[in-house]
Amino acid sequence: MIDIKIKWLIYTVLVGLIPIFLRLLIWSVLQNRTIAPFNASDFVAFGLVLHISNINQIEHFNDLEKSWKTIQNGLSIVFIVLYGALFTCTLFEQSTPGLINAGTMKYAAGVLSLTSFGISFVVYDRISKLVVVQC
Repeated sequence: MIDIKIKWLIYTVLVGLIPIFLRLLIWSVLQNRTIAPFNASDFVAFGLVLHISNINQIEHFNDLEKSWKTIQNGLSIVFIVLYGALFTCTLFEQSTPGLINAGTMKYAAGVLSLTSFGISFVVYDRISKLVVVQC
């Protein structure tokens, strides 16, 4: 049986990183490097994938403590709202260049997505231990 954390790594993390990897690949082969190697919207997509996956996975386990489930789902919803705000900022920045500091947004989205990765790892670690105990 494949460990639930391995499935999470393959199906969630690697799929969530596709926009970042593709942008880096395209950037690396461009002659004139007209696009940036990293973009805030790619980190936003990664974070959204992680938190939506957390909510989905938590809801499938009834043996988890209800208060822990509620806290994790609430935390994921807060992060989804933050990612929504960041994505809105990227749209404003694209429509009116200079309105928002793109570098700061990229940094904030990167830090937020790394935090989301840590939270998601904790969620899947706890679930994987629960699955091992049930077997």
